[in-house]
Amino acid sequence: MKMQKSRKRKQLGVDGHSKTPKITTEEPYPSYHRPTPDECRSVRDELLALHGFPAEFLKYRRQRLIKTEPTIEAKSEPLDNNYDDGEESVLDGLVKTVLSQNTAELNSQKAFASLKSAFPTWEDVLAAESKNLENAIRCGGLAPRKASCIKNVLRCLHERKGKLCFEYLRDLSIDEIKAELSNFKGVGPKTVACVLMFNLQQDDFPVDTHVFEIARAIGWVPATADRNKTYLHLNRRIPNELKFDLNCLLYTHGKLCRKCTMKGSSQQKSARNDDSCPLCTYCKNSSMNKIP
Repeated sequence: MKMQKSRKRKQLGVDGHSKTPKITTEEPYPSYHRPTPDECRSVRDELLALHGFPAEFLKYRRQRLIKTEPTIEAKSEPLDNNYDDGEESVLDGLVKTVLSQNTAELNSQKAFASLKSAFPTWEDVLAAESKNLENAIRCGGLAPRKASCIKNVLRCLHERKGKLCFEYLRDLSIDEIKAELSNFKGVGPKTVACVLMFNLQQDDFPVDTHVFEIARAIGWVPATADRNKTYLHLNRRIPNELKFDLNCLLYTHGKLCRKCTMKGSSQQKSARNDDSCPLCTYCKNSSMNKIP
């Protein structure tokens, strides 16, 4: 019995809530020198020429530009007429990222719209029965798990800060933000990175499935790399000024082009001989994808 109690105490944080493992910043492949800054810039330029800048990320790009150079606001790229230019709250962005996990983009958008329609304020979400919250986001998949995560974040945030607002993160450094958000159960490195890049206009490089598959296919990480090590490595190697555009373009390319990540040798060989994908050259050279 004493051993069980001791083990349980180790699993709890100082405030009595289960702890999410701390987000480490250790370099996993210090002797692996790809991608180079020139490679990053080249891939960014080639994907930009192929796809243009993705419309769905224009409002975030505009907000970044305004933050760094407020005088260019009037000259920023025009947004699609059907796209909301309003700056979403940090909490909105975090919940959107949670809802995007393991589902199609359209489904996660529908789930967030349904959530906001059913519960106009985050206080309403916190007070809601879990089943009602699950029903509101069911179209996004994994409703019980995501509802539990959202409720936990809101409950812990209210206990820690007395209100449901993450705007205080804007005054913290990147390392402080990562340490702060890692205290919330269910908020992992990808969610933190997305909040940093999209909602806090910080230089970070989230690694979703699309980015991960392409990074391995073109030899930017060793073939044995997992997503977490890929995130740590790419954040060290990619220049800060390229991270936002490159991330958005790799994500978009991963959705639209499967040639550089196709499984199966015959399919892969045929796809790589098709020059319509600008990353095929990098894929052909990825046979040297080994740690020096």
